Amino acid sequence: MTTTALPSAPHARDRALPGDLAMWCFILAELLVFGIFFLAYAFARARNVELFNASQLELDRVSGAINTVVLITSSYFVVRASAAIRNNDGRICARWLAAALGCGSIFVVLKVIEFAAKVEAGITMSTNTFYMFYLGLAFFHFMHVILGMVILAAIALKARNGGYSASEHAGVETGAAYWHMVDLVWIILFPLIYVLH
Repeated sequence: MTTTALPSAPHARDRALPGDLAMWCFILAELLVFGIFFLAYAFARARNVELFNASQLELDRVSGAINTVVLITSSYFVVRASAAIRNNDGRICARWLAAALGCGSIFVVLKVIEFAAKVEAGITMSTNTFYMFYLGLAFFHFMHVILGMVILAAIALKARNGGYSASEHAGVETGAAYWHMVDLVWIILFPLIYVLH
């Protein structure tokens, strides 16, 4: 009696999550934390709409919009870096990651200027409920951008030195997944904090 092996699912590996599973667990945990903060913000806003609307008008929407474009652009660069390493081109991958880091640096500089302006105006987390959420959420996200930049810099250095290849590039995909999460959170945070009335 002969046995026939069951055919394996085509492209099963292609359907797996890119990067490391531990990073995806971390990303989901971070999204949950941000989600709780966003819900708390929405609840607090519903209880004091006038205060939130008035305080919101004091924010620099132009800076926030520029930062949105900057982070979306940086995510595109990270996608290009991932494509480059899948084509076995570590140096091009590193260049795209360096471009993403440049965008991240612009974001950081603009946020520092924005934070400094608030401090100079005497605004702190205890100023009112809106500023408690704004400063808390913006700074929490800011620290995620910094961590993402450290991750991308380490990946870029390793890619430039030939540490990744077309067959072994999980590190690039892991860092890319984290950076896209940072971008996604900002895409939600910007309209929620800066725009929606």
